[in-house]
Amino acid sequence: MFVVTMISNPRKAMARKILVIDDDKSVRDIIVYILKKFDVVAFEDSKILKSLDKCKPDLIILDNWLTEWASDATGEQLSRELKTNPATRHIPVIIISAVSNVKEIASAGLADAYLHKPFDRKSLVGAVENLLSAMEFDPAVN
Repeated sequence: MFVVTMISNPRKAMARKILVIDDDKSVRDIIVYILKKFDVVAFEDSKILKSLDKCKPDLIILDNWLTEWASDATGEQLSRELKTNPATRHIPVIIISAVSNVKEIASAGLADAYLHKPFDRKSLVGAVENLLSAMEFDPAVN
């Protein structure tokens, strides 16, 4: 059974923008391919986070271990910065990592969700759609 919902807000009718930050090009490419129905922008380092006002993502997928040694920041730390900043705390963050304690890392980083690498298509799409759907019903976001 399919349910059709009319969208009154034109912003919701547009493709949601997803920002992907992962230093592994193959992971970025896979995520972009899987999420092709969204407007996905992908970067290899966290420098884009300094200009979120220009990018304006609806959701961020963030690798926990970035090989960007100049910043020494992990995905957990970057997520915590985003979630404690009043200007960005409304943006859902998904932390992805191959480490066994990714759940604890995501919790410490105040992330909205996490995925173990390697993840499957269904898990990635499900996490993204669940978080974006929750945003549509949150009056604090709209």
